[in-house]
Amino acid sequence: MLPIDAAAHSSRWRRRHPCEKAVLGFGLTLCAVCLPPWPGAVLVAAATLAVLLGPAGVAPRQLWRAWRIPLGFCVTGAVPLLFQVGGADGFVTLAPDGPAHAGQLLLRTSAASLGVLLFAFTTPVCDVLPRLVRAGVPGPVVDVALVMYRISFLLLDAVRRVREAQAARLGLTSRAAAWRSLAGLGATAFVRAFDRAARLQTGLAGRGYDGTLRVLVPPATVSGRFLGATGALLAGLVAVTL
Repeated sequence: MLPIDAAAHSSRWRRRHPCEKAVLGFGLTLCAVCLPPWPGAVLVAAATLAVLLGPAGVAPRQLWRAWRIPLGFCVTGAVPLLFQVGGADGFVTLAPDGPAHAGQLLLRTSAASLGVLLFAFTTPVCDVLPRLVRAGVPGPVVDVALVMYRISFLLLDAVRRVREAQAARLGLTSRAAAWRSLAGLGATAFVRAFDRAARLQTGLAGRGYDGTLRVLVPPATVSGRFLGATGALLAGLVAVTL
């Protein structure tokens, strides 16, 4: 299991309805995208961090390990805005308003990614997908997503085991050996993916699969107090920013 999935299953808000957490997380993301970067995105990021580290109970180290990957994409996307191609000064030069535009983009995207992580750290996938059928998403689409979610963990475990076996057999001692091991790892993962899919299909057929995967959904009710506090937080951020 990935660390973010383990954190979602052990979250303080694990028993809350996914709709509540979706309104909060994606509401903060929408505010980060729509409000002015300064001070809107900064206020949204601060509020999201306060919720994540406070009521949601996410460990700072877990949050950083999950946030640093999207933050790297945010920085990578902002760097090109510092330069311009063509012009009288040369083929590639610094853009006049490049630092301002790059900073604004970095603020927006980093704050928006925190809003998405708020939902991911508090809501397991297995709580969301079955409820999508009630929201109008076709059942086969949800079933495929559930199966792929399950198989992804099996394949990650298989890749880890193969990697450990290769390291134990000195398959990573040199660059050439590492490339050969990587090729073997890819081939083994490809074969095992088909094997897992075939075994899963056989297992479903043996259990009378009729086109619908029926799973138990933990009971949860929407809290009006939580939604009211969420609305007050979002309205406060908008009011202070504007």
